[in-house]
Amino acid sequence: MHRAGTEGAGPAVSVRPAPAPLSLAGTALFLDLDGTLAPISPRPEDVGPEPERTALLRALAQALDGRLAVISGRTLGEVDRILDRSVAAVAGVHGLERRFTDGAVWRAEASPNLAAARRALAPLTDAWPGAWLEDKGLSLAVHYRAAPAAAEEVRHAAEALARAGALVLQAGDMVLELRTPGPDKGDAVGAFMAQAPFAGGLPVFVGDDLTDERGFAAATEMGGFGVLVGSGRKTAALAGLTDVAAVRAWLRASLAAGRAP
Repeated sequence: MHRAGTEGAGPAVSVRPAPAPLSLAGTALFLDLDGTLAPISPRPEDVGPEPERTALLRALAQALDGRLAVISGRTLGEVDRILDRSVAAVAGVHGLERRFTDGAVWRAEASPNLAAARRALAPLTDAWPGAWLEDKGLSLAVHYRAAPAAAEEVRHAAEALARAGALVLQAGDMVLELRTPGPDKGDAVGAFMAQAPFAGGLPVFVGDDLTDERGFAAATEMGGFGVLVGSGRKTAALAGLTDVAAVRAWLRASLAAGRAP
């Protein structure tokens, strides 16, 4: 079994200092979606487009000369639906698929063992009202926010299936995901930074989930830093913001600073 982790994370802290507004002229900005740009929803499909957020992202993309990417656990199609295709560079399914600014798409080959895992998980989610199985093609996510009592049974089943199928077991906020082995969010940062227009920029990764720790570490290794949304856990991020509203306020402040004479 492969388990996504947070190797190299810093000491546990309750609060990280808030970052100063970014100097957009030299920044390559990487943003998570759920919990960072959009509040966490009990059902992922309930998150939809917001004109104000779309306008903010389009303004950021222009000010950054295209050095803006969203790196999410969602699929490329879901990111585009929620963000109104306002961001050209997107990594989906935690880095297992990527679209570059020129429109080129790379996608990992799905593990053949996901089919057996899907068949095994279906009766479990059927047995717990409120729990449900999301099939992303490259991974399977069991959501149990609306059925918290299912947590232990879901964990046991997911761990067994990960061992049997050589799948990566990845924990999230009231969700466990079995994913095809392969690149993670940190690898996605590296792939984007290797190409124009990101090459030469200072990488800054903003996210809230455990899976974002790889993004924080990658940004730090390349001379940038991570920003944790939320608090109270061990993290490799050097700065912090309290919630989605604080992220948007910081991004607007960065835009305003860039426009100041």
